[in-house]
Formats: sequence, C-alpha cells, structure tokens
Amino acid sequence: MTRSARLALAATLLVTGACHRVSAHAALFSPTDAALAKVGPDSFDVEMTTTKGSFVVRTRRDWAPKGADRFHYLVRAGYYDGVRFFRVVDGFVAQFGMAADPKLTAAWRERRFTDDSVRVTNQRGTITFATGGPNTRTTQLFINFKDNSRLDRQGFSPIGQVVRGMSVVDSLHKGYGEGPPRGQGPSQGKIASEGEAYLAKEFPKLDKLVTARVVQEWRAKR
Repeated sequence: MTRSARLALAATLLVTGACHRVSAHAALFSPTDAALAKVGPDSFDVEMTTTKGSFVVRTRRDWAPKGADRFHYLVRAGYYDGVRFFRVVDGFVAQFGMAADPKLTAAWRERRFTDDSVRVTNQRGTITFATGGPNTRTTQLFINFKDNSRLDRQGFSPIGQVVRGMSVVDSLHKGYGEGPPRGQGPSQGKIASEGEAYLAKEFPKLDKLVTARVVQEWRAKR
C-alpha cells in the first residue's frame, strides 16, 4: 500500500470513528421520536454482565410491546452500562436504571412512554419497568425476587424474564435495603443529581451492571 493510500485509509477510519461516537452520543443523549417509536424484535435475549456474574433476560413484545421496544433501544444504545443496582430489597425486587452520569439521567427524565396492559404476572424472575404513576415509565426496571402478583393490580407490566443466571440476581448486595424515607438506602434524588460519584462514596458495596448486550433476536416473517 502506498503512503498516500495509507493516509487516506487512516483519514477514513478517523471519520468513521468520529461518526460512530457522534451517533452513539445522539442515541443516548438526544434520541429522536422516530428512533424511540421504532418497533423492536418479537423477542430478544439480553446478557447482563454484573460484578457478581452474568444473567440473561428474554424480553417479549407479546407481553408488553411498548416496554420491550424501549428496553431494546436503551440496551442497544448502551444506556445501562455502568449503572448500579441501587434498590435491592431482600424478598422483593432488585431495581436499576439510573445512569452513572447524572447528565444522562436528566436527558431521559422526560422521555416517558405510555403503559402496557398487564398480560403476565410479576412472578419470580420477571423484569418490569418501574413507574411513578400512570404513563411515567422511562428507564428504570426491577427484577422480582419472588412472586409479587400484587404489583399486577398497580399496573406494573413485565416485559420479560430471567432465563439463565437467576442465582446471580439473588446474590446482588442487599445490605443497604430500601431507600428513604422508609429505609437507609440510596436517595434517588441524589443519584439523579450526583450519579456514580454519590453511590461509589456512600454505598460502595452496591453491585454494578457492567454491560448489557443484545445477544440474540427473533423476528417473525411477515
């Protein structure tokens, strides 16, 4: 390869890398309405690698189509990389989904999406978007440690279930318990404003979701 060809190739790689970084940043910090409205796979597996090991979630659109689509977008964009399991209550749920970067949490605060009907019960191992009332889902999810069917009546609609590695979920650090005002665990307000810096300093034993990656997808032929 000639020197001019090598220089041209290097320039192309630099431009490609820069475009990828811009695209990834846009997908995370300023997603378009069209991108968020895109229909995801009929089902897909997400491998979630944590500080305690890995587990796999199988997500299904026939359970909760809007929730499944939002989860697919967020995982593909890398939103969950580095987040903490900040609310881990023994015998109840393990909750996550507030970004390590408070600017990223702020970017998604108003990205609410409407509810799905509850088609599947909140049984052990199911994963469900957290809400603060009707039509307020954004990025936070929880995994049920036990059968929590009472959540069905409150409109919490599971989007999928842990199909491998539930023992990893069971092993997540539970020592801090519930957050205020009912407990001494992390404050969601401080997570929103300070992010990982607050959690690392005040609650260092919380386990972390290192990466979340879509590893398999299924789409019906239409």
